This record gives sequence, C-alpha cells and structure tokens, in this order.
Amino acid sequence: MADLQQSAWITSVIEDFIANSPENNLQNQTREKAFENPLVGFAGGDDPLFDDYKTHVGPFHWTPPEIFQISFPESRIEAGDLTVISWILPQTSRTRSDNRKQDRFPAERWARARAFGEKVNEKLRAHVVRRLGEKGIQAVAPMLSPLWSRLVSPRYGYASKWSERHAAYAAGLGTFGLCDGLITQRGKAMRTGSVVARCRIQPSPRPYTDHHAYCLFYAKGTCGKCIKRCPVGAISEKGHDKEKCRAYMRGELVRSYIKDQYGFEGKGCGLCQTGVPCEAVNPVRIS
Repeated sequence: MADLQQSAWITSVIEDFIANSPENNLQNQTREKAFENPLVGFAGGDDPLFDDYKTHVGPFHWTPPEIFQISFPESRIEAGDLTVISWILPQTSRTRSDNRKQDRFPAERWARARAFGEKVNEKLRAHVVRRLGEKGIQAVAPMLSPLWSRLVSPRYGYASKWSERHAAYAAGLGTFGLCDGLITQRGKAMRTGSVVARCRIQPSPRPYTDHHAYCLFYAKGTCGKCIKRCPVGAISEKGHDKEKCRAYMRGELVRSYIKDQYGFEGKGCGLCQTGVPCEAVNPVRIS
C-alpha cells in the first residue's frame, strides 16, 4: 500500500470507529457519543523527539523501537521502520458546556467521558492494532502493554513509560499549555491515544518548534484563565503542580461526589480544560 493510501486508510479506520461504533458512548440513558470527529497525525519512529523525551523524563520512558521490541522480541527492526499513529478525541459540545458551568467538581458528562470515554479510547487502540494486523502490519498500543506503568521522573515527578500527549506533540497535533494540557486545533478538552506500527508513513507536519506555541500565556503573555479555573490552586504563573492536581482529581472527595451525585465510580476534574480560550480551538491561531 502506498504511503498516502496507507495514512488515509489508517485515518479512516480511526474516524469510522468514532463515527459509527456503538462503543463510542458515555454509557448514559441516551447512549450519546463520548467524542466528536478525531484528529489523526503520524510521527516517525526515529524522530529525535522520542530520544529527547527519554533524556528529560528518565531512562524508563520508552522510545518507539523499545516498546515495539518488547512487544515483538522475535522481530529485528530499525527505528525508521516504525510509525507512531496518534489521535485526538475531542470532547462533545454538550460535555464541554456542562463542565464549563462547574467551579469545583466535574459535570456528569465530563466524569463519564473520563471513566467510560477512556474505555472507548482503549477499545480504539485495540481496534487499530487489530485492523493493522489484518493487513499484516505488526503494531502495539503502548498504553495497553502489561508492562506500561506510572513512575516518578527525577526531573518532572509524576510520569510514566509512555505519554500519549507527548506522542501527539511529536505527531504535530498540539502543544502544551500552562496547565500541562495539550492544546490542539480542536482545543484541549480532549483525550488522546496512539499506536506504534511497523510501517513507514510520511510524518505529519509539525507546525511549531516551541512546545508552548499554542498557549496564550506563553505565546502572548496574556490569558492565564486556567489558573482561576483550578479548584485547588494547582496552576499558577509558574506552571502546573502535578502532585496537587493528581491528589485532588483522584482523591476521595471527587470520587465520593461522583459516586453520590452521578451513581458510578469515577474520578477527574477537567475544569482547566473548559471555560478557557483554548477549550475547543487553538487560540493563538485565531487571535
């Protein structure tokens, strides 16, 4: 399959799943969709950024060849034989609207998108791997690997063996904001996923060199609205306190609220991703 045909086919596989699969739902009474039409990008397995991530985050952070070799130990590959397929799953307008109105706890739709929407993302990862396999293409979703885990980076604290947001950055899909969220052309109210595949696809253009290029605070010295949106003061002009953020959104207070108010087990927050200029657009592009 030619490069353009292959990238178009993979993109269609992802788009079709989100558009038509019954799996894409919030598991509420109306079974409404969890996500809107996705964005898809590609990065080369030999992109130097992946080595940079390893250098900065820690030696435990996988490069594409490392996770591929772990998953297919009998294969012998070069980094250039691999492509990282990355996608953005934008939250729906109703989910964003609901969460925009909140000032302490996540709205029900947002909590559902966090709990059940990530299950959709997991099924999409497995679906992409399966469809590639049907074409004879070996592939692995790093986040589905039994060896994936969260660890502590000496430099950045809370981290993991593979970062979906950093894969998306490498694939030209977005840059980071003051709160560490990834700001894409569809904003930062989204979830993201990726698969590493043994195929060569032309990398997507990366229209930035600054990892904060789409954030108004860094790019223009304005905004900072996510600071006020955080219910626990985990965001300041100095950046994002990951430990304070994590303790809140995964803590008993939020979990109890979701259980008591919405009737299911969940976690999350997302207030800094809604009610801000970068909620559903790249604000630097339109400013």
